[in-house]
Amino acid sequence: MNLQHGFHFELPDWLITTISEGPQSSLSDEQQMALVIELSRKNIGQGGGPFAALVINRADMSIVGAGVNLVTSRNLSCAHAEIVAISMAQQNLDCYRLSDKGDFQLVTSCEPCAMCFGAIPWSGVNRLLCGASKQHAEAIGFDEGPKLDSWISALEMRGIEVETGILEAEAAAVLAEYAQTTGLLY
Repeated sequence: MNLQHGFHFELPDWLITTISEGPQSSLSDEQQMALVIELSRKNIGQGGGPFAALVINRADMSIVGAGVNLVTSRNLSCAHAEIVAISMAQQNLDCYRLSDKGDFQLVTSCEPCAMCFGAIPWSGVNRLLCGASKQHAEAIGFDEGPKLDSWISALEMRGIEVETGILEAEAAAVLAEYAQTTGLLY
């Protein structure tokens, strides 16, 4: 067996185009979530999963990282939207801990699964904004993994502000749309 020397993932061209053509700064929390929901919906249309995320610099509200779910399109189980967005932000800012470069928030179309929850404290984001809930994702068949019932307070104890339910109905609607397609559950 030949072992690969490494791996990488790239953002889809349509994602780069969508981000670059949109407003680049001063987006409100709701506008950020609306953009994330739009990205999650577009990702379904491109054969991907129904999740998207952005990392925003809170000083000027600019986008420093973007991600959509690349699990099935890149055959990487860890390529969840949050992980992709955090990784891209860290690469763009040349740091492994975002808080070393300022104050950043992660905006995600759905509450984090167990893996993404684990990555958030180490990423260096200071704030987390979520759209749909774990219950919405599980209702259509996704396995979100075991996570503390007190996950919000666990993040807050580490200095990470958490807001859930931002445009929740709109974010949950994308999950419902995905369930009506031939989308894979993973």
